[in-house]
Amino acid sequence: MSTKAGQLHIQAKNQYYGMDICPAYWDWLDQEFEKGIIASVNMIGRELREGNDELAEWVRDRPGHFISNDDEPTQEIFADIAQSVMAGDYNPADRDNFLAKADPWIIAKAKTLGATVVTHESVVAPNARKVKIPNICQQFEVSCLNTFQFLRELKARFVLGS
Repeated sequence: MSTKAGQLHIQAKNQYYGMDICPAYWDWLDQEFEKGIIASVNMIGRELREGNDELAEWVRDRPGHFISNDDEPTQEIFADIAQSVMAGDYNPADRDNFLAKADPWIIAKAKTLGATVVTHESVVAPNARKVKIPNICQQFEVSCLNTFQFLRELKARFVLGS
């Protein structure tokens, strides 16, 4: 399973799984990464390491969580995604932002691995003119879950000890 870790981690840290209030979430992620159940791509790791906060530090301490996205099959699928997005009727700024970030790379890598992308984004109507990860995943037949579906699928549990 491949996770859209950048967005996932940032929102988790800033909202419901803050490192200070839910360290079990971060421990669980480490365990799942170590088991090879989840992974992210180097592009995500690079984006997150550029920060100057506890998430950037967490990512810098875990280079093994981020797998290569520069293999030939991933690059070929990325090119297909980029070509499709460029040809689509998208808002130009939204399109350019999507292509400049790791989003198409995580979708391309998931496609090559037969993995699932995890994101906070939701599908939008085709006439919305926004490039959204779930829409691109559908177009390229890549499985996509939201964060809470992902946690339930993996039976994650964060409970207080007694």
